[in-house]
Amino acid sequence: MFHSIRLSSQGNASGMAALLDAIARASARPRYAFMLLCLIAEVADGNGQAGPFVARGNTLLTLRDWLSEGLLPIGARDPRRKALTERVRDDLARKGKLTANPDEADASIAMEARDRIRSSTKTNLSRAASEMVRAGLLRRHYAGYCVDHHNRGGHRHVVYELIGEARCLLGLIPGQTDVRATHPEMPSPPPASRQGEFAFH
Repeated sequence: MFHSIRLSSQGNASGMAALLDAIARASARPRYAFMLLCLIAEVADGNGQAGPFVARGNTLLTLRDWLSEGLLPIGARDPRRKALTERVRDDLARKGKLTANPDEADASIAMEARDRIRSSTKTNLSRAASEMVRAGLLRRHYAGYCVDHHNRGGHRHVVYELIGEARCLLGLIPGQTDVRATHPEMPSPPPASRQGEFAFH
């Protein structure tokens, strides 16, 4: 995905430089935050808005789940992965959840480790998104079947909109067709409330 970014003009180049500077000043993990913005840009519409759903084949995922899946390999390659695996092994053994079959035990350990990495990824995603909201690079609200709101709840799912310097990513990363084009049964959400930004996921 990231190698497909093309800076075709001086304006795009200066815009990217400004974006990277803004991310570096706002985020404790600038590379992670940049990848998050790139993933959002990949599925954003022409207005820079992504969500609340993303199509993957014939399946609809919430934007948050799709982003988590995209960022999951980063957690899986974390140098602490081996230590996590050993902690999972000890936890499962202490709870009596490991079978005597080595292959089955390894599969159980791998599945539990992946679940923990996925949970950690969602936490890191939320933290990075909040940093980008505070930096003025991202706008967040929650879209529901009938009612939108700046807070989640009531079966509402997150929608992100690239704003400020982050809009330079639009058009630089090949996007996907609007999910409603391939899934016409999906309702078009009403315009989002702009009363404020909720600081936490």
